[in-house]
Amino acid sequence: QVQLVESGGGLVQAGDSLRLSCAASGRTFSNYAMGWFRQAPGKERECVAAINWSGMSTDYADSVKGRFTISRDNAKNTVYLRMNGLKPEDTAVYYCAADLWGIGTCFMGSYKYWGQGTQVTVSS
Repeated sequence: QVQLVESGGGLVQAGDSLRLSCAASGRTFSNYAMGWFRQAPGKERECVAAINWSGMSTDYADSVKGRFTISRDNAKNTVYLRMNGLKPEDTAVYYCAADLWGIGTCFMGSYKYWGQGTQVTVSS
């Protein structure tokens, strides 16, 4: 199985940017589609963005389109989430997840492997 470790979260002000990273280990990274999900207090976990094995296909939640960018570096076994124009409603714990042989969609049920999460807090 694959192990995932997120990093890059923090406390920022509205309008700021952050880049989250998720380092994978244990299996061939390029066999996995990857996704970023988030969960705010009292809310269900939701998909933010997903990417297929090559990086050529991506999927985004409507709420982040045009502000967030998912990318991956298979040579570094890492997936990234660049977040621009952050809003207070983006405050959540952000998780990365891996989908073996997946096509890179926001269907949460496809993702079997999850990281522990990193907190992102956006102040107004």
